[in-house]
Amino acid sequence: MEIEIRNAVPEDAEALLAIYAPYVEQTAITFEYDVPSVEEFRRRIEQTLLRYPYLVAVDGGRIVGYAYANAFKERAAYQWAVETSIYVDVQLKRRGIGFRLHEALERRLKAQGILNMNACISYIEPADEYLTLDSVRFHERLGYQLVAHFHLCGLKFGRWYDMVWMEKLIGEHT
Repeated sequence: MEIEIRNAVPEDAEALLAIYAPYVEQTAITFEYDVPSVEEFRRRIEQTLLRYPYLVAVDGGRIVGYAYANAFKERAAYQWAVETSIYVDVQLKRRGIGFRLHEALERRLKAQGILNMNACISYIEPADEYLTLDSVRFHERLGYQLVAHFHLCGLKFGRWYDMVWMEKLIGEHT
């Protein structure tokens, strides 16, 4: 794979939505119940790009993953912290695409003056057919630490899932 990381543009919405839809329909990785429309996804990309990086991974001209950051909280005091999201084509997981996306996202966020990267991750133990611990393990390998565990807070596929927050400090808090 020859992965290129570039900035997303609103015109990528359909390709990104094709990556996201299986996560909505077949997993508890996202607590979204319905796949958004292409127009809604385009709007989300445009809104994110107003303030934060939104990146895509491209292999041979085909988008194979994406990553972006959003405000952790809207109040001014939180402006140095973000929530991050990464999605990779479900057929191409474990090939380093997520790592490359995260690496590029972290670089861009550091350049923007962001100090804390936060990830909100669905969680269940033991794993079930809709959710594994892969995302937690992925973030641990990237240097994130578990900072919060919320119990039974998301209902999807007729069962309750926990949610954990993981955090990575990427700058000096002076």
